[in-house]
Amino acid sequence: MAAESAGERLRELEPGARPEDVLELFDSLPPVRVEELPGTWRGNGINTGNPFDGLLERFGWYGKRFGGPDDAHPLLFAAGGGRVVSINPAFMPVGLMLGIADRLDNRAVAKLFRVLMPLMTTSEPRARLRMVEYRGVSSAAMVYDALPIHDPFRKVDDDTLLCAMDLRGMDAPFLFVLRRDAA
Repeated sequence: MAAESAGERLRELEPGARPEDVLELFDSLPPVRVEELPGTWRGNGINTGNPFDGLLERFGWYGKRFGGPDDAHPLLFAAGGGRVVSINPAFMPVGLMLGIADRLDNRAVAKLFRVLMPLMTTSEPRARLRMVEYRGVSSAAMVYDALPIHDPFRKVDDDTLLCAMDLRGMDAPFLFVLRRDAA
């Protein structure tokens, strides 16, 4: 699919779509090489009915940062004063979060996360970038160090990726977009 039409299709799907429609676009996109990924990327989920839809955003998810194959920061969050911090995913109880995602949409939980955020930050990479076969195509993916998660990426254009968070035990992937941060 041409980058221009892929970008248009992605913009149509981003507000919300059936997972099959987003995966159809995902499958039509070219793979990404690890060498193409260095930088900071802003993220946003695509509402597909997945339990993770909107969950990270509720807590101020910013995106991901890639310094190289062994230097990936999977969870960047906006902190006070315009700062962005890296959170250690080992402190994120994703299995529990998956089961109670609907109950995490309240101010008290978000405030508690903000209070605990300094205890969860890290300057160390907590994931790696590797070529992984997913849905029949070998493409760059982020492989978490401490969790049974990998995020395969497909290229919409040089500055936009369509991504599928594949978590052991989750029926369907959480689908999201990464856009290269201009800063």
